[in-house]
Amino acid sequence: MGEQVARSKKKAANRPTGAVSVKPAKPESHLAMVRRARRINRELAEVYPYAHPELDFRNPFELLVATVLSAQTTDLRVNQTTPALFAAYPTPEDMAAAVPERLEEIIRPTGFFRAKARSLMGLSAALRDDFGGEVPGRLADLVKLPGVGRKTANVVLGNAFGVPGITVDTHFGRLVRRWKWTEQEDPEKVEAEIAAIFPKSEWTMLSHRVVFHGRRICHSRKPACGACPIAALCPSYGEGETDPEKAKKLLKYEMGGHPGQRLSPPPDYPGSPAPPLGAG
Repeated sequence: MGEQVARSKKKAANRPTGAVSVKPAKPESHLAMVRRARRINRELAEVYPYAHPELDFRNPFELLVATVLSAQTTDLRVNQTTPALFAAYPTPEDMAAAVPERLEEIIRPTGFFRAKARSLMGLSAALRDDFGGEVPGRLADLVKLPGVGRKTANVVLGNAFGVPGITVDTHFGRLVRRWKWTEQEDPEKVEAEIAAIFPKSEWTMLSHRVVFHGRRICHSRKPACGACPIAALCPSYGEGETDPEKAKKLLKYEMGGHPGQRLSPPPDYPGSPAPPLGAG
């Protein structure tokens, strides 16, 4: 484990968890909720100073393709698949001209490979024909591409172009509802309500921190409440395992001492790289 993870775990251990009551005595005002939300963001920034997009990419086109492939599968499986994909089709022009059956075979491990192949060939053709082979840096242009919605567009804008955006995936939506920042289920409405809570400059990193927390600690079926560094700020504390020792066993990725999802993580990532496809 790296020093950053050790420091994060130490901070988590020093924060009140366990039997601390986190339910307010009276209904929370909107202002109080905003203050609590911003404090949670600050706390998560200390726990995950290395938060980053968990898809391997070297340029906007690779991030766009990887994000489309990530639907209904893990980032790990995408990262294990894209090296062969980009070796075969490094540019939109190459991918637009792909033999569909060959493209499908390469991306088969990510699931729904026929539909994804159609989307990849369609968006690549649109990039070639309408944008000079370059990924556009505007939301309005990105969402016109086949298979690209607001979530994918915000991932690309925030991480390839530095344009702030909130990425509402399943983890983000689950956690912001658990934290009572919103009651909305529709991703666009969630995005709008959360955007109103935080300054625009925080949107991209907020997305990373929340997703990191959802993947590592605040799991869907059994959140590790007893190992959560923001338990005292969470109105849903107690939905998961509250015993600290049992909760520690639920931690995933670098927080649990296991490899992350990227084969090529950023230099400051404190965990181990994920293994390539077929390596275990």
